[in-house]
Amino acid sequence: MSGSIHKRPAVRLQSRAHVFAALGDETRLAIVAKLADGQPLSISRLTEGSRMTRQSITKHLRVLENAGMVRCAHRGRESLFEFNPKPIIEIQEYLDRVSKNWDQALSRLKAFVEE
Repeated sequence: MSGSIHKRPAVRLQSRAHVFAALGDETRLAIVAKLADGQPLSISRLTEGSRMTRQSITKHLRVLENAGMVRCAHRGRESLFEFNPKPIIEIQEYLDRVSKNWDQALSRLKAFVEE
């Protein structure tokens, strides 16, 4: 069982909402894509190839951190950011449950209409 199953429903919904909101921005999606290969990256590395400033990337990283998708690890004077897949996995499990519920509801509707 997932650890989020034991949370109160309102807490789970709020947590999911933060993940969806964080992923609703193409810059944050690009950051997640860069970090998803498992290699921790510095802000300098995350800004490579883009016109975004370090300050702008930092703001997006904070949103991702607040949603639990990114962790910051300090190594010496450098801050490295790494991807945490757990919130995405929990969202996938949630969407699978919702999809299953809709499939069941549509099957019941179909059976009712065909009677």
